[in-house]
Amino acid sequence: MPVQPSDPRIRRSRTALEAALRELVVDHELSQISVSDLTKHAGVNRSTFYEHYTDVHDLAAAACTAVFDQLVTAVQSAGPSTLSDGAAEQSPLGKVFTHVAENCALYRALLGDDGSARVINHLLRRMIVANRVSRVAAGMTACADDEADRVPHDPAAAFLAGATLGVIADWLHHGCPGTPEEMGTVLEKLLTTSSVAYDSLGARESPGVPLI
Repeated sequence: MPVQPSDPRIRRSRTALEAALRELVVDHELSQISVSDLTKHAGVNRSTFYEHYTDVHDLAAAACTAVFDQLVTAVQSAGPSTLSDGAAEQSPLGKVFTHVAENCALYRALLGDDGSARVINHLLRRMIVANRVSRVAAGMTACADDEADRVPHDPAAAFLAGATLGVIADWLHHGCPGTPEEMGTVLEKLLTTSSVAYDSLGARESPGVPLI
């Protein structure tokens, strides 16, 4: 993804194109949106599009980064010490599903059958990095793509990110049955069960491997 530009004209062009993508994807499958559709909706030239993005999927990843980062922040707060303990406040994972519900058209378009594998991988990568950073690499920027390679391989962080994204995609596919809080509780129980199983293998004694 491109680095945030300093030139106001470039920022305006990218902002217009990214806004156009977010608006069009609500009513159209991502695969049906063309570069021409986007440039017309954004009011920019086709050549301007290719100055900043390689194709529609590249734009989709950039256009949805801000929304993705809201989800990543919610997931990041849902570590083992913050799982629901009966408090009245909505649990972190419940907040994740609330966020998804509020942006269901966008997530359904991007994570569904006709979505973008590139965008899905982009989101999954950011979630894995954020989870790893929140556990063992405090001080790093949780979602910085240029720091992703500095985050060590961590099966636990990858599991949490993959499990969360998989449950979200399935929930969207079935029309979001159940409330966000109910879904958050279900996922919390699944993660807690997995944590117990992980512990039974002696994983807690392995330094540098955080538990889910």
